[in-house]
Amino acid sequence: MQRVSIFVDVQNIYYTTRQAYGRHFDYNRFWAKVTQNRHVVEANAYAIKREDDKQQQFQNILRGIGFNVKLKPYIQRSDGSAKGDWDVGITVDVMEAAPDTDIVVLASGDGDFELLLRRVMQRYDVTTEVYGVPSLTANNLVQCASQFYPIDTPFLLPAKPMPVS
Repeated sequence: MQRVSIFVDVQNIYYTTRQAYGRHFDYNRFWAKVTQNRHVVEANAYAIKREDDKQQQFQNILRGIGFNVKLKPYIQRSDGSAKGDWDVGITVDVMEAAPDTDIVVLASGDGDFELLLRRVMQRYDVTTEVYGVPSLTANNLVQCASQFYPIDTPFLLPAKPMPVS
C-alpha cells in the first residue's frame, strides 16, 4: 500500500474556490480521493486562527475527517493589510515527511511551492500530486507536479439555494 502525506493550504483553497466558483471545497470528497487504497502517514490542514464560532466549527470538521489542523494567529497590520501565511510551515512539514512517504499531496495554487516539490521529487523520489483551481493555480506548480488534479465540480460542495422573497 502506498504511503501518502497530505498538506492543505486552507486559505488558498478557500479563496480560490470562492473566487472561481462562488462555492466551498468539499474536504470529505477530497479526503476520500487522496486516501483511497493508501496509508496516510501525515495529513495537515493549515489555517488561520480566529476567535470565530464558524471557524472553530470548520476546524473541528477537518479534525473529524482526519486532518491535523495547524493554526497560525491572524495578524492585522496598522496599514490595514493582514498576515497569515503558512508557506514556510508547509515547506518544513513536507521536507520532514518526504523521507517516509511515497506520495506528497499538496492542495494549493501557490507557485511558490514549485521549488519545494522539485526538491522532494529529486531528493526523496516521491510522487507529487497538486490539487488546485485550474484558472487560479500557478502554471509552474502545475508543470512541476507529477500529477495535477483540477478542483472543479466534483470537489465542490453544492451551491446554497438563494432565499425566496
